[in-house]
Amino acid sequence: MYRFYHSPGSSSFAVHIALQEAGAPFEGRTISFQARENDPPELRALNPEGKVPVLVADGVPVTEVAACLWYLARAHPGAGLLPAGGPLAEARAISWMSFVASTLHPSRRFGTDAQIAAYRHADARLGQGPWALGDAYCIADIHLFRLFWRFGATMGIDRATFPNLCAHYDRMMARPAVQAALAAEAAIGYALP
Repeated sequence: MYRFYHSPGSSSFAVHIALQEAGAPFEGRTISFQARENDPPELRALNPEGKVPVLVADGVPVTEVAACLWYLARAHPGAGLLPAGGPLAEARAISWMSFVASTLHPSRRFGTDAQIAAYRHADARLGQGPWALGDAYCIADIHLFRLFWRFGATMGIDRATFPNLCAHYDRMMARPAVQAALAAEAAIGYALP
């Protein structure tokens, strides 16, 4: 069983979706960004930055969204979270996740125009295919969705400006794992920074 340190609605939401997709048993440990003094003492020992997600697997902490997603995809191959096609297909998924982490996520720091420009680039990159890598759903879709979901909640989603991302969003929202993660996190209560 995994231990999963998370804060509802934060970046750890992507890992929560992957845990649901994999059907992996886990014990959730909720971190409140508003009440950091209540963090479990072991969190900083596992991740000195005090960030979530932290996924503890076989006593070893895995940090950062992309690493947690990749680990879960490899540890649970039956969930179909890695794209078929070997190392090149996996590299393409990691490329998407790197783009999400290094371009989309920090774009919010540079203002609304920069954020919209970054998401327009993501919309063009995604294209009209159902998933980030074409016909096969994978961890890159989870990572992309989590950020676009958050972007839409804070900025509003303009379907005409982001038609491909909105279609992807709709497909993701229809997934039972996404609905299960949303319900679980809503039951805890969102504690966004």
